[in-house]
Amino acid sequence: MNIDFFLFILFSSFALVASLMVISLKNAVHSVLFLILVFCNIAGLLLLYGAEFLSFMLLIVYVGAIAVLFLFVVMMLNIKASSITINSFSILPVGILIFLILFSQLSSTATNFDIFNLQQNDLIWVSWVLEKDNTTNIEVVGKVLYTHFSLLFLLSSLILLVAMIGAIVLTMHQRTDVQKQKIDVQLARSFGGAVKFITLRK
Repeated sequence: MNIDFFLFILFSSFALVASLMVISLKNAVHSVLFLILVFCNIAGLLLLYGAEFLSFMLLIVYVGAIAVLFLFVVMMLNIKASSITINSFSILPVGILIFLILFSQLSSTATNFDIFNLQQNDLIWVSWVLEKDNTTNIEVVGKVLYTHFSLLFLLSSLILLVAMIGAIVLTMHQRTDVQKQKIDVQLARSFGGAVKFITLRK
């Protein structure tokens, strides 16, 4: 077993287990954390396949922005566990149908592509002296992204910033039963009346 196949099995198993934990946990914060773990494992799989740009974009956009924003909103809203009990037999036919569709797709993929018998008989030699002057995929996409599509890139960052500010504004509740600190009243207080000496009778 080579190192590529071992990493493929490792990332795939972690992604599968984490995705099952996302849909099975009742705590929303734990589900978002396992969703971040799924994104990280999928990014590892994409990096293993040679799609460096998609891997890094998955980490930057989904993990660094969207998943963290989900986690921030869930923690700020303080979502409690739902007290409504759902009958498992009512959703069982839908679950069986989805399972059969996914299982048929997986079985057709396994029959057309035998992943367990992958072998590499001849070694592939890469001359890094000749490869050092070539531009990688990330460099090409970066040059295009920051020149021709720089406006769209800045607009996407602005949308994420507005979403974060909107989440903060929506979760700021002005409660009347909470005692808050009043700085101006504390600063205007006279030091003479702060300490009072009393005489106790014996």
